Amino acid sequence: MRKVWKPLMGLCCSASMATLACGTAYAQDTLPADGQAAQDEDDDFFDDDNVVIVTATLRAQDIQDIPIAVTAVSQAELDRQGIVDIRNLGSLSSSFNLQSSQTESQGTSIRIRGIGTTGNNTGLESSVGVFIDGVYQSRPGVALGDLVDLERLEVLRGPQGTLFGRNTSAGALNITTKRPSLTDVEGFANATYGNFNQINVQGGISVPVVTDSLGIRVSGAYRHRDGIVTSAVTGAESGTRDRILLRGQMLWEPAPEVSLRIIGDYIDANDECCDAIILRETGLVNAGAFAAAGLTANGGVVTSGRAAFEGRDSNSQQFENPNDQWGVSGELKWDLGGAQATAIVAYRDFNAQSRQESDFVGLDIFTSGAGSNFNPAGSQPNDTNIQTFTAELRFQGSLFDDKIDWLIGGFYSNEDIRELQSLTLGDDYQAAVGTALFGAAPPALGPNPLLALANGIDASGSFANNLFTQDAQSWSIFTHNVFHITDTLSFTAGARYVEERKDGAFNQVAASSDACLATALNALNDPTTDPLAPLRGAALGLTCFPFTVEANPIADLPFGPGGALVPVDLSTILPLPRQFDDRFEDDQLTWTLQLAWEPSDDYLIYGGVSRGFKAGGFNLDPTAAASGGDPRFNSEVVDAYELGIKSTLFDGRVRANLALFHTEISDFQVLEFTGVQFQTFNVNDVTSTGAELEILAQWSDYISTNVAITYADAQFGDDCAVGLTGAAAGFAQGLCGFPLVNAPQFTGIFGMTYDGPISSGTEWTMLANFTMRYESSRRTSTNPIDPGLFDPADPMNPAALIPFDVQEANIRANARLGFTSPNERYTIEFWGTNIFDERTRGITFNTPLRGGTGDRSRGAFIEDPAFYGVTVRTKF
Repeated sequence: MRKVWKPLMGLCCSASMATLACGTAYAQDTLPADGQAAQDEDDDFFDDDNVVIVTATLRAQDIQDIPIAVTAVSQAELDRQGIVDIRNLGSLSSSFNLQSSQTESQGTSIRIRGIGTTGNNTGLESSVGVFIDGVYQSRPGVALGDLVDLERLEVLRGPQGTLFGRNTSAGALNITTKRPSLTDVEGFANATYGNFNQINVQGGISVPVVTDSLGIRVSGAYRHRDGIVTSAVTGAESGTRDRILLRGQMLWEPAPEVSLRIIGDYIDANDECCDAIILRETGLVNAGAFAAAGLTANGGVVTSGRAAFEGRDSNSQQFENPNDQWGVSGELKWDLGGAQATAIVAYRDFNAQSRQESDFVGLDIFTSGAGSNFNPAGSQPNDTNIQTFTAELRFQGSLFDDKIDWLIGGFYSNEDIRELQSLTLGDDYQAAVGTALFGAAPPALGPNPLLALANGIDASGSFANNLFTQDAQSWSIFTHNVFHITDTLSFTAGARYVEERKDGAFNQVAASSDACLATALNALNDPTTDPLAPLRGAALGLTCFPFTVEANPIADLPFGPGGALVPVDLSTILPLPRQFDDRFEDDQLTWTLQLAWEPSDDYLIYGGVSRGFKAGGFNLDPTAAASGGDPRFNSEVVDAYELGIKSTLFDGRVRANLALFHTEISDFQVLEFTGVQFQTFNVNDVTSTGAELEILAQWSDYISTNVAITYADAQFGDDCAVGLTGAAAGFAQGLCGFPLVNAPQFTGIFGMTYDGPISSGTEWTMLANFTMRYESSRRTSTNPIDPGLFDPADPMNPAALIPFDVQEANIRANARLGFTSPNERYTIEFWGTNIFDERTRGITFNTPLRGGTGDRSRGAFIEDPAFYGVTVRTKF
C-alpha cells in the first residue's frame, strides 16, 4: 500500500498547488436550490441562487457539504456540451466511461474509476446503477433514452449500496427530471440538424391546472441519424439513430405537507446497431485456404486494417436492434411533523429484438436472430423482455435539536426476464468453419471437410431456438444516519441488509440439424485408430455447438450390435450445452462509515470506508452449462476507502474538490469465451486505486473554466486465478496482474466558457464553449496478456497483448458557439463534437471462427467520429 499511496500523495499535493496557483476551474450551471442552507453572500462569489443542490444522500444538500465524490450538472450544462444521452457523459466526468458492443440495449457497460461490468450477457447486472426520479433501471441499455427536460444529473463515484441498493458497487447515476410548475406556464423547444443527416427535436410544456395545487408537464424528443459504419459488402449502415421519447407528469399538492407525483414515459427505438470493423485479418487469406474451399478468396472480408478503421467500413450484412419500453412511477411525500415519509412505486416493461450477422464477415456463416426471411422452417429473431416492479418506503427526520439526522427505509424489486436466442447456420458455414479449423484440409476429405464428415449433409438452415427465463426478487431494509458531534464535526453510519433470489431456466424450445446427427454417428462408429478420428471430434463440436442435451443427457442411439438401440450419455460425446432449471440465493450486508470535519465554512474534510455488492445470478447463454459447467456465478463484494477535501477558494470564485480512493473487489465477475463456451467466472482479486481532482471556477460574470483529472490504477490482482479450475483458471491466469478493460490510468478534462454580452452596445449575448478530454492508453479486450512480454514500466505495451487490443492515448475535443436574443427567448448554436475526428475503438474481440489462437482475425467496435451541426432553441 505504501508504494501506491506515496505517488498519489505527491500527485494530490501538486494538484492542490495547481488549484491555488494557476486558477483553472470548472463552472457548472446553477441548479435550483429548494431547501438549501443560506450562505454568506459577502464571503461566497457563488451566492444563494448558484448553490448546487444534489440528492446524493437522499436529502437536498449543497454539493460542497456532502462527504461524497459527486459531479452534478444541469440541463443547461448538458445542452452546452451537446450531451443528449448518457453515452456522452465522459466529457463532464473524468471518472466516467461507457462502451457498447453488439447491441446497445444489452451490450452497454458503464465504468466509474475503471470498474464496470465485463460482458454483454443479460444475466450480468451493472456495476453502476442508473436511477431516474428515484427509480432503479434494471440495465444500462434501458436508460439510453434522450436526456431531455432534466433538473439535474449526478455522477456518484464509489459504492452507493447503503442508500441506493443493489448493483451500485462502482457508483451510480442519479437523474432527476423537471417537476411540473404549479404557478406558471413554461416551455421550450429545440431543433438540431447536423452531418450524418442528424435530426434532433426536443420540446416540453408545463401547465398549472389548478394554481398552487395541480400541474402537468409533457416533454418529448425525436432523434434520427444515419449510420457511422457502412458495410463494404452490401452498403448497409450501422450505428444509426431512429428513436422517440415521450414523458408525461402530474404533480398534485392537495396540502402544504403532501405531494403526489406521477410519471409515465414511452420510448421507441429502431436503431441499426452495432456492426464491427475488421482490424486484423487471418493468415488463411494469404494462404489461399478460403479459395481452396470454394469460397471467395478474401473469406468475406473486403476491407480490413487501417483502411477499414479510417473509412469506418465493415463487412457484414445485417444488424438490427429495435427496442421499445414504457414505464410508470408514483412518488408520494408526506410531512408527518416529526418525520417525512416518501414512497416510490414503479413498473417498467422493456422489449428488445435483434437480427445480426454475428460472424462480422460477408460470407453467410451464421445469423443470430435470423427471422423468417432467413429460415422459414422455424428460426426466430432474438427477443428480450424485462419486466421490473420496484417499491420503496422510507422515513427521515431529525432528533435532539438536529443533532441526529436519521433515515430508515425498505425496498423490494421483482424482475422477470424472458429471452429467446436464435441461431441459424448459413450456406457457407461448413466450408468457412472447416477452413478455419483445418486450414489445408486432408485430401481424403476434399475441399469441404465438415461437409464430408457429415456424409455430405448440408448444415445450411440448421437452427436452434433457446429460451431463457429468470425471475429475480430482491428485498432490503436500510438506514443512514448523520450524527452531528459538534457544529463542525459529524459522523455518518449506514447499513443495508439485502436478500436476493433468482430462479433461472434454459430450454431449447426448437432445433433442427441433420448434419449434426450425421457427424455424431460418424464420430462414434469409427474406430479410434482411424487417422481422421481427431478431426471427427473437432468437426462434431463445430457442427453441433448450437444444440443442447437435456439435464439428464441419456438417449437411445443405434450403437449396439447390428445397430441395436442402446442408452448413450450424450455429454460424453462432446461438451454439448446443458439445459438447466436452477436457483441462486444470496444475502449481503452493505454499510458505510464516514467522518466529516468542517474547519470553516469554506472547507470540508472527510474520510470513510464502505462496502457494496453486485448481485450474482445466471449466465444466460446456451453454452453456460456446457461440459457440466455451473451456469451460476457469485456476487461481487466491494470494500472501498476514500479520503477527500472540498474547498471554496478566492472569495468563493473557485471550488476545488479532491478525493483519494482505494477499492478492493472479491469475486469480480468476468464473461469470456474460453474456447469451449461463454463462461462467467469470478476472479478473487481486483483493485482500483487513485485520485480525482475537480476544480470549478467563475472568474467573472461571463468567464468560467474547468479542470477534472482522474488517476485510476484498476487492475487484476497477481493471484486472481486462485480457486478457479479448468479453462476458466487458464484464462484468468492471463489476466492476473494486468489492467482492467477500458480503464485508462489517466483521464483529464479541460474546458473554458464565455457566456455574456457580444458587446457593450447590444442586448444579445454569446456563448463560446470549448472542452477537451484526454485519455491515456487502455486495453479494449479481456484476451490474456503474454507475461513474458509485459514490462511494468510500460503496462500498455502492445507487444504484451494480442495485436490491436490497445487503444492508444487520444484527445477528443468539442466546441460550441451560440447567440441568444434579449430576454433569452431565442438561441442559435453552431457546434461540433470530436472536432478533430479522433478515431478510437471501444471494444476489441476475436472475430468468430476465423482461425485458431495466434492466427485470429480481430474485430472492433469503433467510437463516434466527428459530428457538427446547428441547433436553434426557444423557451417561454
